[in-house]
Amino acid sequence: MKKLVYNLLLITVFAPAFGFGQQTIESIKGKELFGDMKARHIGPALMSGRINDMEVHPTNSRIIYAGTAGGGVWKSSDAGATFNSLFDEHCQSIGAVELDPNNPDNVIYVGTGETWTRNSVSIGCGLFKSTDGGANWNKIGFEKSERIARVIVNPNNSQEIYVGVLGALWGDSDERGVYKSNDGGSSWEKLLYLDAKTGCADLTIDPTDPNILYASMWEFRRTGWSFESGGNNSALYKSIDGGKTWNKIHNGFPSGNLGRLAIAVAPSNPNVLYTAIEAEEDARKGLYKSNDAGESWEQLNNDFGITVRPFYFSRIVVDPKNEDVVVKGGLTGSISRDGGKTFKNLGNMHSDIHDIAFNINNSDVMYVGTDGGVYRTWDGGTTMEIVQNLPLSQFYHISVDDAKPYNVYGGLQDNGSWYGPSSSPGGVEAKDWNSVGFGDGFRVLKHPTKNVIYSEMQGAANVWRYDTDKMLLKTIQPLPISEETKLRFNWNAPMAVSVNQPERFYMGSQFLHKSEDMGNTWEIISPDLTTNDPTKQNQEDSGGLSKDNSGAENHTTIFTIAESSLDEKVIWVGTDDGNVQITQNGGKTWTNTTPNIPGLPENTWCYHIEASVFNKGTAYAVFDGHTQNDMKPYAYKTTDFGKTWSAIITDDVEGFARNIQEDYVNPDLLFLGTEFGLFITIDGGKNWKKFTNNMPAAAVHFIDLQKTTNDLVMGTHGRGVIIIDDISPLREINSELLNKNIHFFDTPIATINEKSSFSGSFGNETEFVGSSKPSSMQLKYFLKKRHTFGKMTLEIHDTNGNLIYELTPGKSKGINIVNWNFSRKIPKIAKGKTFTFGGFTAPKVAAGNYVAVLKKGKDTYEHPFELAYDKDSPLSKEDRDLKNSTTLQLYDMTQDLAYLVYEIDEIISSAEQTGDKKMVLKLNDLKNQLVITTGDNYVGSAEPQLREKMTTLYSKVAASYDKPTKSELENLALISSKFEEAKVTFSKLKTKYLKKQTVELKTFEEFLKAK
Repeated sequence: MKKLVYNLLLITVFAPAFGFGQQTIESIKGKELFGDMKARHIGPALMSGRINDMEVHPTNSRIIYAGTAGGGVWKSSDAGATFNSLFDEHCQSIGAVELDPNNPDNVIYVGTGETWTRNSVSIGCGLFKSTDGGANWNKIGFEKSERIARVIVNPNNSQEIYVGVLGALWGDSDERGVYKSNDGGSSWEKLLYLDAKTGCADLTIDPTDPNILYASMWEFRRTGWSFESGGNNSALYKSIDGGKTWNKIHNGFPSGNLGRLAIAVAPSNPNVLYTAIEAEEDARKGLYKSNDAGESWEQLNNDFGITVRPFYFSRIVVDPKNEDVVVKGGLTGSISRDGGKTFKNLGNMHSDIHDIAFNINNSDVMYVGTDGGVYRTWDGGTTMEIVQNLPLSQFYHISVDDAKPYNVYGGLQDNGSWYGPSSSPGGVEAKDWNSVGFGDGFRVLKHPTKNVIYSEMQGAANVWRYDTDKMLLKTIQPLPISEETKLRFNWNAPMAVSVNQPERFYMGSQFLHKSEDMGNTWEIISPDLTTNDPTKQNQEDSGGLSKDNSGAENHTTIFTIAESSLDEKVIWVGTDDGNVQITQNGGKTWTNTTPNIPGLPENTWCYHIEASVFNKGTAYAVFDGHTQNDMKPYAYKTTDFGKTWSAIITDDVEGFARNIQEDYVNPDLLFLGTEFGLFITIDGGKNWKKFTNNMPAAAVHFIDLQKTTNDLVMGTHGRGVIIIDDISPLREINSELLNKNIHFFDTPIATINEKSSFSGSFGNETEFVGSSKPSSMQLKYFLKKRHTFGKMTLEIHDTNGNLIYELTPGKSKGINIVNWNFSRKIPKIAKGKTFTFGGFTAPKVAAGNYVAVLKKGKDTYEHPFELAYDKDSPLSKEDRDLKNSTTLQLYDMTQDLAYLVYEIDEIISSAEQTGDKKMVLKLNDLKNQLVITTGDNYVGSAEPQLREKMTTLYSKVAASYDKPTKSELENLALISSKFEEAKVTFSKLKTKYLKKQTVELKTFEEFLKAK
């Protein structure tokens, strides 16, 4: 190939279109557009996430399922040592998992929508069924149920299925109560329904008589500022005719209204029932027991561990073999071995116990679902161990810094605040994460120029400033300065660091607080920016029958703060009661722009404001209406400081939205996080595509974009931190590009990776290890159509047209990503009895200009790119030249030796056929000096010969970042001398033999190309 002239070649040579139909941004599907772009998960899992339901296989004690609050369904086949995800394509909030007892290996039901109805709970999307062990799922109803509490399959008839639907949390809904299918889920009949505010919180069946059912009905309602548990409709029902008729079974129950009730049948004695009752009178709350199948009840226990937070801890589980062993969910989890009279705490583990499952064969083995993941016990609950490979962490917020590799910071539901690397040698392990806060963690922000981290816990109860270099910790939250003014901080209190003044730090209550000295002193720079509605400020009365003023319902508060990077005096503030306020003079005056937003329901929570980096009058606002029972997504854009707003959401978007991220290069490229995943637009919001490549349908609570790497970093509420590396190709996509047969995306100058480290996997065999960013360079190109017929190749050439490396091309429609690790192919190694490890080293190419040559059928596309050395490399040009020349000298020498041994073997074969024993003896004697001809690769190792010495030295020089040492150069001289002697000896023998016999030998080039 002729030497390329880059001024003429530019970036890519495009062939004429093949004549396929025009492709538009609207018509192309997300999978086709995003192609090989894939998300990677970095966890963490050492602080896992909330578990809603635990299920054990009815006949195989090693198989366990976990239904999670926001991370989908996970299955273990090794008694809980490790778990694998089964449900990534569907909504990740799970209420119930049920195995068909008649076909448990294949038929699985998943009812979506978490049932522990805290303020941050997600929503479901219906009932699903798998008939192939979870490989594929079909939705079989209840799309509007929002949350499903129980699924039960009749053990005598798999076609009969009962479903307990808890229903909507934030508003009225008719899809509630108890349902039955007689045809395996094809159709449903409503059996028990009370009203639009009352749902089925628990449902169970008599294992000896499937016509006997028990249903707990619960009246409840949550708003953004309150929670109400209990009412006249809360009750416990029994049916003895398969759900046709129902009767209350309250003999012995407390008087007055009831709240949430649990129900459990003792599998070993179905006449024994247990319920936990939330009642009006505190003394009458607690655990009740029936010994006559619900005809009468007796209160057994009123301990705090039994009665605490009944809406959140309502699960009772009875030992399958012993009716007197009862476990109750709670802050610590309580176990009774005397039929519920007395309880003791379960062993040391994460607080907030939601479900317990017993091993079917050994009741000392239990699996416990908590707010911090799954625990196992082997001794009846005395000691607990956490399952370490469930990456279910529930982030409220994340941010990134500019370190190399950059760090990700974030706060977790009930699991504190943390930061960890986006990449790490050997993968991102549990040990890579660092704690920077307690309690429920929310925003975590790094100081722009100092090793100082800001973090907080719920409701700004503590806001910390942590100097990580000096290990100095200080609380800095704004405090009231007058008795008349009570500060109202959201549970997820907003913080912001100025991009214009590094020492400036903002926080929001109902006022905007500003500090110019990293939180040492504060000033209020706004009036009350909320609606200040007093009817939404009675949190002390929240909870219903059980007061629950944790602070989670604090309302009429500021929720998001955004200072313009283009003008420090332009500050945006969004509130949880629907206001979008702006100041253009640093807080002296404020304007509420909410009246200018078309189509937005009143008081809809402003969840995030993104100030544009392109124009100081441009901003994006995302609104979340789900706490008003409005599940629609809302996102708007203004270009005139909020005087006018336009909607940028289309019907393509699923789930209510929480966050938006503007690209830093292309203003039309936007990323939207919703309750059901990530959506991307490349045309400013006219069309949105869901990103699903290794990206589960998890709730994306926050998105950040790392400017140096162009990585999109997402904090999900159930699947930890998820990263899409280098989104820059999306910046180039437009209607014109979509109709080019092939388009190479811009390839930035790639730094040759010469770094290495020691990274072992000891101790993490059962841990989750997050995947790291590829260290290779990547060639990225767009294919208009998938390549299916004909030859397609991708090669790396130098600028003189010499072949450097052959790559396997991506052939998918859309974006293709091909990795190259800066290397040539490994050298051809001389054949011997053993292999030599040094021969597996591929030498790095030198920095400079190269060309990717893609051949597709008869068309050729060429894409130049440049490689550079790390600017921090300690090597001089002379050192680098010596390293490269020595590496190539050894590389060539190794292949020369391989060819020499090949020639020896061919002549030996010929000499053996002609009976020239003397020549065979001499050649074998020479070969024995060149390669190992005895022993094996392990216990029978032989004395290293020239090949081993040569490849060992080659590997040392090629794999090192440094120039060869004096000792290595001296060793090279010795090896070279020995090799020259061998070549002289062989030349004489070869010449002598070929005078007598003809031997067909491959040329050196033919030998190298041969397999």
